[in-house]
Amino acid sequence: MANNAKKLSDEQDQHSGSEKVYSPPVPVRLDKAKKKRKKQDLWVIIGFMGPALLIYGLYVIYSIVMTFYYSLFEWSGIDNNMVFNGIQNYITLMGDAVFWTSLQNNFLLVGASLLTQLPLGLIMALLLFSPIKGMRFFRSIYFMPFLMSTVAIGILFIYIFDGNFGIVNQILGQLGLESWQRGWLGNEETAIWAVIATVCWQFAPFYMILFRAAIVGIPEELYEAADIDGANSRKKFFAITLPLLVPTIITSSILSIIGALKYFDLIYVMTDGGPNNSTELMATYMYEQTFTNFNMGYGSSISFSMFIIALIVTIFIIIFDQKRKGAS
Repeated sequence: MANNAKKLSDEQDQHSGSEKVYSPPVPVRLDKAKKKRKKQDLWVIIGFMGPALLIYGLYVIYSIVMTFYYSLFEWSGIDNNMVFNGIQNYITLMGDAVFWTSLQNNFLLVGASLLTQLPLGLIMALLLFSPIKGMRFFRSIYFMPFLMSTVAIGILFIYIFDGNFGIVNQILGQLGLESWQRGWLGNEETAIWAVIATVCWQFAPFYMILFRAAIVGIPEELYEAADIDGANSRKKFFAITLPLLVPTIITSSILSIIGALKYFDLIYVMTDGGPNNSTELMATYMYEQTFTNFNMGYGSSISFSMFIIALIVTIFIIIFDQKRKGAS
């Protein structure tokens, strides 16, 4: 009797065990929880970045795509008469002497910006840390050109470079250099240099702020150790300050190059690309073709060419910087 009861109990245990729900191991449950949490985090990221990505896609990506699309047509930009001509606008562009002049002026502005704006910005940033009295006043004065309206700067320098009563010719006359006097903005040989000088004067303070912020971030302990080793100011600059400013220099170079390749406003105010297209830039030539000559298709081909050139130059700089980091 007792044996039968035990056998029946064992059969019930086996039967009830077969009905138990399978419980996965702990690592499997943790892995599922991690995947679920990652999905939730992904949706949170999309929620925060979504509006910015939407605006960027609408006003940047979509604009680039439509610029290339319009460049394939002969179109005034006003009526609906769009005639497809393929790459004919780009073929015409390759033989356009004014476009090549504007491209040359853009690269001339790039070189002048790199060799003038960045060194001036670094020098002014270093001066802000010098023990000269009244540095707060100079800090405001240094940054003032960048705060001024571009139109106001353009009009100001039109008067400064005026051939009759401009201050440049007045100073040259006082120094006995009358043979150097000329109408700076009306001369094809000097107009581009006068405009470039104005652009560099305007944007050098911007790079001063970038370099000053980078210099503030350099640990003071490095300079104290250099003082203990007996290093002078020159050695500290070349051994500590300049090497640690290389990332900022790379970033500033990219900003300077891209800004110079798409520059427009000051040239438009001061010379409008003249005289005889000697100060023409790609952006001013694009504006002239698109909104003055009402040649939207050709203007779009110039605009898309600007984008491709700027993209190639930027990629080249980034690759160079990555190789530099890998070598170091």
